[in-house]
Amino acid sequence: MYAIIKIFTSAIIIGVITEIARRFPTQGGLIAALPIVSLLSLIWLNVQGEQVQTLSKFAYGVVLGIPGTVVMLLIIGVALQHSMHLISSIGLGIVGWVLYIFAQDLVVKHLF
Repeated sequence: MYAIIKIFTSAIIIGVITEIARRFPTQGGLIAALPIVSLLSLIWLNVQGEQVQTLSKFAYGVVLGIPGTVVMLLIIGVALQHSMHLISSIGLGIVGWVLYIFAQDLVVKHLF
């Protein structure tokens, strides 16, 4: 039952954000940048009875993912400005994200 509620809730949120972005691109981007998915995930994990330690580790994982996401979105934005096709831009952004996350993981392992 939780899976159906989660899917329905996520679909509504994505639909509303994309409709806002269609009419007001900058505002849609700002709304999409809100940590809606992270907060919903924390709520669902809590509702499903996960321990506080799991919620905490999830939150820290999200924080570690933020810089890589920024890198990915910057690459996509620059590629689109240089007239690259959307799919190619996304692919390039994902490659940049993977490389960044790999490098970040190496650095974090050496520091801690």
